[in-house]
Amino acid sequence: MGQITVETCEIEGLKIITPAVHGDSRGYFMETYNFNDFKEAGIDTVFVQDNQSASKKGVLRGLHFQINHPQTKLVRAIKGEVYDVAVDLRKGSATFGKWKGVLLSEENKKQFLVPAGFAHGFLVLSDYAEFCYKCSDFYTPGDEGGIMYNDPDVGVEWPITDDMELTFSERDKVWAPFKEQFPDR
Repeated sequence: MGQITVETCEIEGLKIITPAVHGDSRGYFMETYNFNDFKEAGIDTVFVQDNQSASKKGVLRGLHFQINHPQTKLVRAIKGEVYDVAVDLRKGSATFGKWKGVLLSEENKKQFLVPAGFAHGFLVLSDYAEFCYKCSDFYTPGDEGGIMYNDPDVGVEWPITDDMELTFSERDKVWAPFKEQFPDR
């Protein structure tokens, strides 16, 4: 091990991972994922799909989850800066409905492990950002759910600034309220 540092969070299952970065006059090198290092750290998830998106400042993607085919995600920003959020949707969890936010950037090179059973989303803080993530299950069309970014029952505190014009997909504007989707909170 030694190639990654893993921080646990107040919400069980969420982890912040910082890879070892080896720099010199040429630039740097780092392993962004090594199954053996992750397994030694207690993360033995098998990932089957990698995704990447590019977005401008103020784009808010999420909060998404798959209903019948939940995915564990390992997320990171490879360019720019994002505020990444996970919301615990695991029924019976002591932290059900609670959220955690993490700043991910090309500078800090941190990764956020979001287990299956969480909603996930991010807000782009820089002028432009590229975001990558590994998934433990394949995307299943028609199986996606979501929570409004500003649902008062979740209460995510997004770092939205006055100079930021928020941009959403059409579906992210119309998700049902959290309490309606999860009535036995």
